[in-house]
Amino acid sequence: MVWLVIALLLFVIQVGLVLLLEFKNPSKTTAWLVIIFLLPVLGFILYYFVAREYRKRRFVRRHGRKTHYLLPEGVLHNIDIAMKAKELRNPDAAKQKRLFGLLKSLPESPITLCNETEIYSEGSTAFEAIRRALEGAKHHIHLEYYIIHSDTIGMEIQEILIRKAKEGVEVRLAYDGLGSYKLKSSYIRELQEAEVKVGCFFPLRAAFFTRNLNYRNHRKILVVDGIVGFLGGINIGDEYLGRNPRFGYWRDTHMRLFGDSVHFLQQTFLNDWEFVTGEKLVDPVYFPEHGCLGQERIQIIASGPDGEWDTIQEMFFGAMSTAVDRIDIVSPYFIPDPSILMAIKTAALSGVHVRVILPGISDHPLVKWAAFAYIEELMKAGVRFFLYRKGFIHAKILIVDETMATVGTANMDMRSFFDNFEMNAVMFDKETIRKLDEDFREDLVDSEEMSLERFARRSRKQRAKEVFARMLSPLL
Repeated sequence: MVWLVIALLLFVIQVGLVLLLEFKNPSKTTAWLVIIFLLPVLGFILYYFVAREYRKRRFVRRHGRKTHYLLPEGVLHNIDIAMKAKELRNPDAAKQKRLFGLLKSLPESPITLCNETEIYSEGSTAFEAIRRALEGAKHHIHLEYYIIHSDTIGMEIQEILIRKAKEGVEVRLAYDGLGSYKLKSSYIRELQEAEVKVGCFFPLRAAFFTRNLNYRNHRKILVVDGIVGFLGGINIGDEYLGRNPRFGYWRDTHMRLFGDSVHFLQQTFLNDWEFVTGEKLVDPVYFPEHGCLGQERIQIIASGPDGEWDTIQEMFFGAMSTAVDRIDIVSPYFIPDPSILMAIKTAALSGVHVRVILPGISDHPLVKWAAFAYIEELMKAGVRFFLYRKGFIHAKILIVDETMATVGTANMDMRSFFDNFEMNAVMFDKETIRKLDEDFREDLVDSEEMSLERFARRSRKQRAKEVFARMLSPLL
């Protein structure tokens, strides 16, 4: 009887601590209470090592944010920045003064005026462009990826990096400790032996004991000579070329940038590099004049748990809230937080055509169940959902009217909004929006629309899975 009382008292203390520490975030509170209820001791241990909010860490409170994305003053003075909505050269965007005001206010993320972009809709074309850029490197190559595999494409990239390093090119590679946990140590060692500098973002063992395991660097950045940059959903691995038999064809979106926006990719990499290795790089050689004559308006938004703002989530919310005609979303993971859920639902109820493409093949069943937990509510509001059937769709795209589009690393889920280090490009050029719209329409052809009537007839067992997954969704 005494042991029962002690066990009950410990359980009450665990619940009380979670309620006290997470009272500002009811959804996370619910998720952790479910885990603690199912795993009374182990659940609280997991909470201790995983749940503490990054911004509340002692070193963050004491020293401020670990990373700052603002460009060096001398570089910033040489960049043309949009100060008025009419400078976007898009009449539809110019009308959205509230949206422009929000985007302009996002910290350290100005809208640049001189850029050129190229959109890649699958891995083969993206890797071909990446190889060309790497081969043409003269001074430096900076790579930052969530996932790197030592498979066929991984070995091809490694061979190029080693060869360029031997030619005297500065090569730096940063990878995420969790995303690249399968990466062979020999792969890293061979790079380092060739004088390639390598850094790991939150190595798994250290991340667990420093309570940073929940925070991952999900960015995919490549900068060559400070002139050419790449950004999007593609990591380094054979699956992105459709070579994984489980998924087959892999549909993704990546982009090449040239112009002022590359400086912001570069600065983000340098910030992350300093965080990972302690090496601070401030030489102006990393921010050369690019001579770009393009007129595309691009905004690079870096977001992470170290920031004071949840900038990508706020950009998504602001864009959806100003939609007049349509919102088109592609995301492999769909777990919206309450504000994004309300923005989508309100837009649909207001007559905005909202279409969402999700994978028909799931790589994470629990995440799929969590996504399905939101679908019926949104379909009743008029949102149309489609399941991609050609293979696996990993693209992360948002298109709002003819006003703007965004491509990057952030999924439409709470992990990307609040826990991961992410990066997106916001575009206002009509031709770029048209290209992304064409890709979206092709994806619709390769997708099957979900029927509300049929979806509502799913089994009680399936509904139970969805309820459970939705309660845990803030942690997925």
